Amino acid sequence: MSRSLTDPWRLGGVSIPNRVVLAPLAGIGNWFVRLQAKRHGAGLVVSEMVSSFAVHYRNERTCRELLRIHPQEHPVSVQLFGSDPDVMASAAERVAAAGADLIDINMGCPVPKVCKTGAGAALLSEPARAVAVARAAASGSGLPVTVKLRSGQGPGDLTGLDVARRLVFDAGVCGISIHPRHASQRHKGVPNYSLVSQLVDELPTPVLVSGGLQTVSAVRRAFEETGAAGVLLARGSLGNPWLFEQVLGVREDEPTRVEILDELDWVIDCAVEHLGSERATRYLRKFYPWYVERLGGGRPLQAALQTAPSLDAARALLHADTVKAAA
Repeated sequence: MSRSLTDPWRLGGVSIPNRVVLAPLAGIGNWFVRLQAKRHGAGLVVSEMVSSFAVHYRNERTCRELLRIHPQEHPVSVQLFGSDPDVMASAAERVAAAGADLIDINMGCPVPKVCKTGAGAALLSEPARAVAVARAAASGSGLPVTVKLRSGQGPGDLTGLDVARRLVFDAGVCGISIHPRHASQRHKGVPNYSLVSQLVDELPTPVLVSGGLQTVSAVRRAFEETGAAGVLLARGSLGNPWLFEQVLGVREDEPTRVEILDELDWVIDCAVEHLGSERATRYLRKFYPWYVERLGGGRPLQAALQTAPSLDAARALLHADTVKAAA
């Protein structure tokens, strides 16, 4: 049977309208980034990774900001990280109460400050704990649980595949997302998509593919070659939510300058609603480069936006650059 990225499907009983998913983006994937992806066609959106300890201990900012779910972004999955099953169960219960449709557990983050706590990719070396953590998330929340992981810790290490099998057969997770690079590669090197195909053939649950999917052709090729149930768009969608539309075949052209600036205006307005003007001014400095690159802006504009004292000043810089570009 022919497959299409526009096909509807079900993940743990949750209906999803297509096979294109916004991946969890650490420090980025808040409610309005997810809503943006949804506006441009994503079938499922996943939150940035959230500390299970912070949720369990009711950290006020974590619970207020990272567990905020917009009513128009469903279906939405909240990604948790942690290594303590009891804490994970407690956090998962709180996530369910916040309105999530699914819970995803991060077992692939290679960042040392995460791994040194026993979470993220460190769990690939402790399969029994990984299974316990996944079971705890399911029992605490009553929600379907998925896991995102890496192929292994280093070159030649395929423990991630073994952990994936145990998570499905022993922990009963409803889906696996695999980034087929080992943890020490971070985002460098060529993903080994044959490993995804191997899991697709072996597991009875959906397997999603992540990693290296920054263009329409790369996304479609990975989907076709691996047989994955869906694709996770991550860095390729930053400042380029139109990628979702292009991958789904509802748009072929690139966004105009006006569309890019309108989208950035929308992002700025949402950031102010989320954080207030003062914090948003600082927070958005990591967003500007993605949009300015698409606008063709050079280093002077990038530098000026990084030091803009207010959002009004940032908007003025963008407007002035647009006038200059049109001249």
